[in-house]
Amino acid sequence: MHAPVPRRTTTVAALLRTALLALLATLVVTGPLTVPAAAAGGDVTWTVRTAPNGYGSDRSSFAYGVNPGGRIDDAMVVANRGKQPLTLAVYAADGYTTDTGRLDLLTRDKKSVGVGAWVHADRTNVQVAPGRTVRVPFSVTVPDNATPGDYVGGLLTSLKQADDAAGINVDRRLGIRVKLRVSGALRPRLAVEDLAVDYHGTANPFATGGATVTYTVHNTGNTVLSARQDVTLNGPFGRLKARTGALAAPPELLPGERWKVTVPVHEVTPAFRLTATVTLTPLLTDASGSVSPLAPVRATAGGWAVPWTLLIAVLVLAAAGTTWLLLARRARARRAERENARVQQAVQEALRAQETQPH
Repeated sequence: MHAPVPRRTTTVAALLRTALLALLATLVVTGPLTVPAAAAGGDVTWTVRTAPNGYGSDRSSFAYGVNPGGRIDDAMVVANRGKQPLTLAVYAADGYTTDTGRLDLLTRDKKSVGVGAWVHADRTNVQVAPGRTVRVPFSVTVPDNATPGDYVGGLLTSLKQADDAAGINVDRRLGIRVKLRVSGALRPRLAVEDLAVDYHGTANPFATGGATVTYTVHNTGNTVLSARQDVTLNGPFGRLKARTGALAAPPELLPGERWKVTVPVHEVTPAFRLTATVTLTPLLTDASGSVSPLAPVRATAGGWAVPWTLLIAVLVLAAAGTTWLLLARRARARRAERENARVQQAVQEALRAQETQPH
């Protein structure tokens, strides 16, 4: 999972932000965590990093295994790379996966129930002189009744500034991810939900079409999970198989999160009935960073793949053939009637000729 990145959140006071401010905000959101974050005026920058201590000297994030009721003490280092004194708010927040597959953190006005509620810095604000660094100690206190499993959030520094010209408040945040694994029974589980198949035919009655397989990956367990994905389409009796090729793995999903997947499949034979099979191989990361594949999870669903153009063509040909047969049968019947009439007329004429002959 990616570490949190600098982010702006804005509150509209009068008008929508200008296109330039939107672009700048996008750059801040998508930039790496470790680069300096500049203030709106560009004259204040700062960075954050993990403090070197017994947990490590070059950590990219904070990660701990802890028992319910346990406590951990650590620290973050804030560096002012600018030329002016800097005052930053410091707080923790729960994490979540965005629609783009990146980890983000709740804003300060949203209630946190995991990492954001258990991580406490020793101060709510930090002042950093130009060119200096400040060590910010914090503690992690896990409740006695904490449910076993993974919890993800972050420790943030925040600089809020008003932009009177644009009528907005800009809140630039820079933080470090915090991942906790509370000891106890781990239940890494993924489920495939809402699996569906939609076939798209073509005007060419003899060509293959395309299909779209959609489903939702649901993390129903208590650990952070990603997965390898495989999707296949089969016709009746397992024939006419179509594969999608390699699929990108979904992002690491926090417990309870869902991820919607749409898979286009090409060169699908319209065999009237298709069966889609989705296979997920969950990937679990342990405390050392090693990734282990778990038992695959499979789901199947059916969908119609009717070759309407070919079917209509066959129906038209069948109708034409039936019409031709009916017309041919009627023609034969009329010829038989005419032949019978001719024979009857010839017989009658012969009988009349006999009657008129003298005895």
